[in-house]
This record gives sequence, C-alpha cells and structure tokens, in this order.
Amino acid sequence: MSERKNSETTSWNAGQVRRETNQQARKSKKKRSRGVNALIYVAGVILSSCLLAGIGWLMVNDVCALNKEPLEVTLRVEKGDTVGDVATKLKNEGLIESKFLFKIFAGIFDAKDIIAPGTYELDTTMDFHCLINSMQETMSIVPPGVVQVTIPEGYTVKQTIALLAENGVCAEDKLLEVAKNYVFAEYDFVDNTNLGDVSRLEGYLAPDTYEFFEDEAPERALSRLLDNFSVWMTADMRQDILNSPYNLHEIVVMASLIEKEAIGDDEERKNIASVLYNRMEHPEMETGGLLQLDSTIYYILRNNGRDDSEFSTSIDSPYNTYLYQGLPAGAICNPSRSALMAAVYPNDTDYYYFAYGVDDVSHFFYNYNEHLNFVNSDMYRPD
Repeated sequence: MSERKNSETTSWNAGQVRRETNQQARKSKKKRSRGVNALIYVAGVILSSCLLAGIGWLMVNDVCALNKEPLEVTLRVEKGDTVGDVATKLKNEGLIESKFLFKIFAGIFDAKDIIAPGTYELDTTMDFHCLINSMQETMSIVPPGVVQVTIPEGYTVKQTIALLAENGVCAEDKLLEVAKNYVFAEYDFVDNTNLGDVSRLEGYLAPDTYEFFEDEAPERALSRLLDNFSVWMTADMRQDILNSPYNLHEIVVMASLIEKEAIGDDEERKNIASVLYNRMEHPEMETGGLLQLDSTIYYILRNNGRDDSEFSTSIDSPYNTYLYQGLPAGAICNPSRSALMAAVYPNDTDYYYFAYGVDDVSHFFYNYNEHLNFVNSDMYRPD
C-alpha cells in the first residue's frame, strides 16, 4: 500500500512538474511573441512615420517651391480652362509635381475666381500661392483680347492656318478662303494670278512668334506673316538674288527644301544647300540633276490627305524630285530665316550626297560609293 502511495505521489509530482514546465514554456513563448509583435509594431510605426515624413516633405517642396531646378516658362491660359486644365499645363511645363495637390490648394484660395485667360511668365521659384496670384489678367504679358501664337519653322500654309484658328485668331475656313483668293497687291512676291490654291502663299508665311487680336480679319492676320517675310528679305539679299542665276521664287523653294532636310545648325543648312545646287547645276554627274528628296514625297502625300505609309518615289507629281530634275513646282513649307540665308549664301563644296547619322549630325559625301558605305554602316540613322 505504501509502495502504491509512493508511486501515485511520484506520478502526481511528475505530472505537476510537467504541467508547470509547459505553463512556463507557454508563458515564455507568449512573452517572446509579444516582444516580437511589439518590435514589428514599433518598426511599422517608424517606417510609416518616415514614409509619411518623406511624402510630407515632398509635398512641402512642391507647395513651397523648394529645391526645384531653375526653369522659366511662358504659359497660356485659354478661355474656358478649368483649374484642372491649368494644373495639367503647370505639370507638363515642369512648374509643379502634383496636380492633385495643386487643385486642393487652388480650392482653398478660390483659384477659379482668380486665374484669368492670358499669357503669363512663370518660374520654379514661385510657390503655389504665387503661381495662382501671377495668373491674373493684370499680370498677363499679352493684353486682353490679344493672343500670342508661335508658328514653328517648316509648317505648311495649311498647318499655319490650322494653328491660327486653333488659337482663336480667326475661323479656319475664312483664313483658307483668303489664302486662296485674296489679292495681296502690296507684296510683289505673292502670285496673285494663281488664285484658288493656298500653295501660292507656300514659303512666304514667315514662321515666328506673333500677337494677334482675337477674331482678327483673316487678310490682316496673314499680312502680318507676309510683312515679316518682307523684313527678312533685305535689300542686300534681294540684290544678291538678282545677281544670281535664280529668282526669288526659286530661292524660296530651295529654302523650303533645306528647311525640311536640315536637322542641325546654320552651317549644316549651308552644306545642304551646296548639295542641292551642285546636283541642279551639274546634271552630267551621277545624280543626273535629280534632287531625290524624301521630303518632297511626304509633301505630296500630306498635301493631298494621304498617309505617309503610301510613300513611293514613283508618284507622278511636279513635286516629285525623284522623277523630275531640278526644283519642285513650289515650296513645300514655310522656311526659317536661316534656311533662306542658306539658299542665298550656300557653302562652296563638292558634295553631292548627305545622310543622317546616329550622332544626330548630317554627314556629307562627294560620291555615291562614300554615301553607300555610310548608309550600310552602324553610323547611319534611317528615318
């Protein structure tokens, strides 16, 4: 009996020990688990705080215009532009980072009642509040009722007219009608006998930045561009053209080709001019008097509403410089003053070929073999 009691006691003591040991282990595990959870929580709080602090700092930088690269922008606010439209323009120009943040800030300061249509000079030193205050009618660098339009170099007459209409200068149909049929008697370079076709003004609508009245008379609007062309064509240039084998119209056509073929500076334009003149003036050479310019093919396609994918050097047109020797029937764009200067004063070279390189530079060659070697090399940049 005593042995049984001792056995039961021993058994009970062992069981008790095991239970206590297990309880202690569970307690210890719970403590460790709570400790790990606490560490994770603290780490999460720290990480979240850092993230929020970083986002907050970025927001402060944007709102307060801190640490931004120097940038000056001329921004046009159109009639009907919403605060969202203005925010998009500011974002696209690099003046703000967050359109969402700007719209929230704009709502607080009633920007929709402050911002007015106009043309404004803004920069990255301006915080959100300053940007909003700077877009008031009194701050516009262009007077109310006046629109400023920059016409890119190389635009055609149709592209120029579409741009003027888009900026509210005049209705497109009215501008097209004037371009086709208005007699610009004061300009000796405009062909007033070739009525009914806008191509009569091609090459003479000088690309530049202009200020127009909104809903300006179409003949006055186009006359501004023709006036600028007259200014570009100085008396000395006109005299030098008279002393050359070419007339003014041919020089303008040549300048339009140079404009469309050039990708670089004034010197490149003058070298391109030398290539084209060499080809025309020496038809006995291997080029056979053909200018062979892709730009003239694209002009044919685009001027007739066709897609560039239809490109073909066999299109029968007086503008096709692959089929017909010499200059095309007319200008293919409105050239820059630099291109006009190159047409009047080309470089004196023996080049007959040129091609574009991956280095974004035109390379010039004396003969077809040199040209072909370049085109077949890794330096060539096909368009």
